[in-house]
Amino acid sequence: MAALSHDPKIDDPGLVAALGSEAFYIGALGSTRTHERRLERLAASGVDKKELARIHGPIGLDIGARTPDEIAIAVMAQIVAQKNQRPAGP
Repeated sequence: MAALSHDPKIDDPGLVAALGSEAFYIGALGSTRTHERRLERLAASGVDKKELARIHGPIGLDIGARTPDEIAIAVMAQIVAQKNQRPAGP
């Protein structure tokens, strides 16, 4: 599951639903600061910190992606790494 809307009213309920599922990957687009605020909101609404750790944010591997195509590759690389239970870094 990947949340991509940049709108907490849309993303947060989807993330909570995904956390309640067996999804092997949960990611959310946005900056590091946006992700920090997201985690604070979800924790304040009662989501367990262990569950919050399942959310990958900012979404995608840090490969310096700038264009939409590069961002898509970074996201898919992170999803494949998670699916294959591989570390997503050196």
